[in-house]
Amino acid sequence: MQLTEDQIYALAPDEASKKAGRDLANPAKWGSKGISEEALWGECQGSGSKPYQTQVDLGAIAFKCSCPSRKFPCKHGLGLMLLCARQPGLFAKSTMPAWVSDWINKRAEKEEKS
Repeated sequence: MQLTEDQIYALAPDEASKKAGRDLANPAKWGSKGISEEALWGECQGSGSKPYQTQVDLGAIAFKCSCPSRKFPCKHGLGLMLLCARQPGLFAKSTMPAWVSDWINKRAEKEEKS
């Protein structure tokens, strides 16, 4: 599912998140990144030693990030989606890494139970 920039901004919890997400929609901020039918993911180098693992469930438009933010979606989720909306060619269709597929599978299991 490809969202427009306006649709992505509508998901932001506040104006500060919109601005921060816009700043992170820069290819230089992201290490590995990819996309599949089910998910979008990337690793963004933050202030810590390990990059934040950011993932988006494209079926339900849900977000998960290893950053400490209490906002959903966080600025990393917004930035990743904005980058994909602006420059989809940067995202190679590929197999989800384990940290993404585990989350997607858990979400699907929970959905089946309810």
